[in-house]
Amino acid sequence: MATLMIQGTSSSVGKSIITTGLLRIMAQDGLRVAPFKAQNMSNNSFITLEGDEMGRAQVLQAQGAGIRPHRLMNPILIKPSGDMQAQLVVRGRVHGQYSASEYEALKPRFMAMILEDLAALETDSDIVVIEGAGSPAEINLRRNDLVNMGLATRIKSPVLLAGDIDRGGVFAALYGTLKLLSGEEQDLIKGTLINKFRGDMSLLEPGIRQIEALMAREVLGVIPYFNFPLEDEDGVAVYPRAYTGGVDVAVVRFPHLSNLSDFDALKSEEGVSLRFVETLKDLGSPDLLVLPGTKNTIGDLRWLKAAGLDEGILHLKETRILGICGGYQVLGRRLSDPQGIEGGILEEEGLGLIPMDTRIMPLKVTRQVTGRLKEEPRLPVRGYEIHMGRSTGHRPLTPLILLEGGEEEGYRSDDGRVLGTYLHGIFDSPSFRERLFNPVRRARGLKPVKSLDHDVIRETHLDALADLMRQSLDMAKIYRIIEGR
Repeated sequence: MATLMIQGTSSSVGKSIITTGLLRIMAQDGLRVAPFKAQNMSNNSFITLEGDEMGRAQVLQAQGAGIRPHRLMNPILIKPSGDMQAQLVVRGRVHGQYSASEYEALKPRFMAMILEDLAALETDSDIVVIEGAGSPAEINLRRNDLVNMGLATRIKSPVLLAGDIDRGGVFAALYGTLKLLSGEEQDLIKGTLINKFRGDMSLLEPGIRQIEALMAREVLGVIPYFNFPLEDEDGVAVYPRAYTGGVDVAVVRFPHLSNLSDFDALKSEEGVSLRFVETLKDLGSPDLLVLPGTKNTIGDLRWLKAAGLDEGILHLKETRILGICGGYQVLGRRLSDPQGIEGGILEEEGLGLIPMDTRIMPLKVTRQVTGRLKEEPRLPVRGYEIHMGRSTGHRPLTPLILLEGGEEEGYRSDDGRVLGTYLHGIFDSPSFRERLFNPVRRARGLKPVKSLDHDVIRETHLDALADLMRQSLDMAKIYRIIEGR
């Protein structure tokens, strides 16, 4: 068993996607590989078959490796609910709500657990590719570091340091990061990677030669800028705010929006325009408005009202409205959080489009589910639940979905205009997309579309990512680094 660690000069340099591509290459080469990230900070999470919660980035990496996601791949997940507070998920289960300083004090007790989970993952793997977080040169956080050099020095893992040339200053970032590390840490950095390159490679070559001489380490690859529609934890910023043609789908961009991956399937849906809105003037009159999941439901409901979006939504007459998880709760009449689990706001009136109340409870529901649309029992759907709210109807509600076993889930208004569900990933079901979008297409005189299976599309893009990276990286040298030669 061997390890390779991918660290970066900062957040968003592409560590997650580089790790994914390397795992797919190694799996194609016949190796048993697995991803690992000791600590992830993200509100984009997933529920495994066992009911454990983990970061979506490691889910994509597991898919790249061709294996089933497991909580061992992400022992600690931090889910921010505000600037100073976050929910801590440890080994797939809620551990509590902590401030940054409280968590910093807790960190030393988690290293033994992290090493134990990594050792368990290594048992069935030839190579574990480990992703770091942020930068290893955050000198104010190094004392209790669990995820970068704090882990690398414990397990003596070779490290490749990645930098983002698209944002500028990549050579200074690579060199400065190395020089802020201790001698022992510097010895573990075996090479560098330059990511997101656009332009003439001949103009970059002199810089590569100079930085290799300065750092005494080779640049093992220059990865070109690409835009495969794969999951990106910070990708909400790249979506347009204006309608760009086709079926107009608008998503409210809550400040604490969670599970951005819910909309990945729409990136490849023929004739669908997906945009994110955060002001009343951006709202317009979309064909479908989605209120997504949020890590701070009551706080984001208040933000919605302060932005005037609540009135804008209530004045929509033809638009179909879909609430997912926290967005589903917002569509109800009242939300209450008597124990202050999400924050200091104990109660707030919802939009009143669904006759139900929601109470935030300490026990989180985490499960994968399958079922069928209530109005079209022949159409299967699947998804996963991650929520701490319990919703109760003021009267018997017409469900959107009938789960296996007969349980009713979600809400559908009598006219079908207002929909709600706790199921993340519901757009991954082709039948749900067809049922939602084809009536709009027909009304516009367009042909119905047979929606494609998102899992198949993802596999195609993962293979394309591997092809691109194989052409860009010196894999022979990377394998020799992993072997210790």
